Amino acid sequence: MTQSHRRAVLLSVTLIVLIASLTGCVSSKQQSFRMSFLPATPIPAGQAIEEPPAVSFYDESHRAPNMVDRALSVPQRAPEVDGRIFKAESYFDLGKKLYQQGDLAAARREFDSAMDVLLSAPENMPDRYRLEHKLEQLAEIIYRYDLEGLGAGKPQEAVVYDKSPLDDILEMTFPTDPNLRPKVKEEIAATVSQLPLQENDAVLSYIHYFSTDRGHKVLVNGLRRAGRYRSLIQRILDEEGIPQELIYLAQVESGFLPRAKSYKAAVGMWQFVQFRGREYGLNQSPTTDDRMDPEKATRAAAKHLHDLYTLFGDWYLAMAAYNCGPNCVDHAVQRTGYADFWQLSSHNALPKQTENYVPLILAVTIMAKNPKDYNLENLDVDPAVEYETIDIVAPTHLGLIADAADRPISEFQDLNPSLLKPVAPEGFQLRVPKGTGDPIRCALVNVPPNHRDSWRIHRVTSGETLAEIARHYSVSSSSILGANSHLAETPEKGDLLVIPAGYHVDKAARTAATHGKVTAHAKKVPTKRSATAHHSAPATTHRSTVSYKTASVSRKRSTATN
Repeated sequence: MTQSHRRAVLLSVTLIVLIASLTGCVSSKQQSFRMSFLPATPIPAGQAIEEPPAVSFYDESHRAPNMVDRALSVPQRAPEVDGRIFKAESYFDLGKKLYQQGDLAAARREFDSAMDVLLSAPENMPDRYRLEHKLEQLAEIIYRYDLEGLGAGKPQEAVVYDKSPLDDILEMTFPTDPNLRPKVKEEIAATVSQLPLQENDAVLSYIHYFSTDRGHKVLVNGLRRAGRYRSLIQRILDEEGIPQELIYLAQVESGFLPRAKSYKAAVGMWQFVQFRGREYGLNQSPTTDDRMDPEKATRAAAKHLHDLYTLFGDWYLAMAAYNCGPNCVDHAVQRTGYADFWQLSSHNALPKQTENYVPLILAVTIMAKNPKDYNLENLDVDPAVEYETIDIVAPTHLGLIADAADRPISEFQDLNPSLLKPVAPEGFQLRVPKGTGDPIRCALVNVPPNHRDSWRIHRVTSGETLAEIARHYSVSSSSILGANSHLAETPEKGDLLVIPAGYHVDKAARTAATHGKVTAHAKKVPTKRSATAHHSAPATTHRSTVSYKTASVSRKRSTATN
């Protein structure tokens, strides 16, 4: 190779490396930024490139595979399925555009049309599972938009708490079914459990309750929600040396609702009061409350239970102390001389709620470990929560994050229940749906940090003009052009525009919501206790059952526990 050839090869390699390094968030067009923001597929580190073996051109054993045969062997997708999915997505995209513009009635018609296209498919259609998967996806997204009422740009300003199931259950007494005793004894004898299990009248009474229609519904709702956090909780309990069965303590405390709140002001999935939460690193501020962070609260609960077991040397006493406090249990032991939960209960040395608390956890554990006996098999549990995190470097509105990801804001609120306001503070590690982290980071680069708590991002849809977008956000076209310095005057479908406008409720949308055109919404029903127990915090409410139905698909998400 001549010297000139070497220089040419070196120059070519250098240019290729330079071009590759400039890819990422930078667009191929001279605009502020465009989708997609998806990063290049990473190359596994340390992967060696091996020289191919020397092969004779005429060696039949090394002949290249027949491409025609391979193509014919790949199952072809049904074109009708593809057509239906495309048509449903088109209806959905139009509905989303109308929703964002505040025309809720028209949006509802498009959403229903999208669902109808999928629901009307013949039962024997090939690849029908793909239609069902798309149906499930659209139902979930439409459900979220429906709850918000105004689309992805509407923030939830007030914290909405869920009612703790303990508030009602521990106050009630239930009869004991004598027929349960031999059955439960056999179950305990055949059950492998790190937590000691015991059968007595108190335990049997709760098994009887959870076998009734009302109690069974409470139990099933919690077990379904447990699917979201089960792997997380099991991992942390194992790391802290806690019996796996104590996952059901969270079932009893909150029904696995991260924003559960009791009348005693205990908060979160593991129901920490303020001082106890701070003792285990669960900090509270005007904008965040770590007690409602599922991962942080689970870690704190596991450490607290470990400390209580170390103190009392008995898991029943540790659970009792978790409910009423270690001082309460210690005083009961000192007064009676019994370091046994059942003895303390028989001497009425513990609060009545605590006497019911341990049998309640044991009852749930026995039933969950014997699902076939209690009609708990094959529950349609919620899928495990999957997310990635992004570091918030300046106060950032969740609506801006939702705009950047083109997802409903409720997804981000659900992933970040510890946020008390719709603005994530500086330094917060925000959880976002898996796969959206890089697009969000790239979009945020285009928004000045000092405006991320108030400005918007808008994704241009087909046929939208700059004037229409400006009119929708009540800003001038020139201000949008000023915030997007490289934007052409005619934006194209898929462009993301920075909008120098704050968060507001559109008049048309507000009117529609007022007249009940949103078919599903969160009903805020005050409880008897909330009027007195939470009088100092008027911004907080309790949430009851939310139901959603679109195009004959009924999808109920119960956030109440009774």
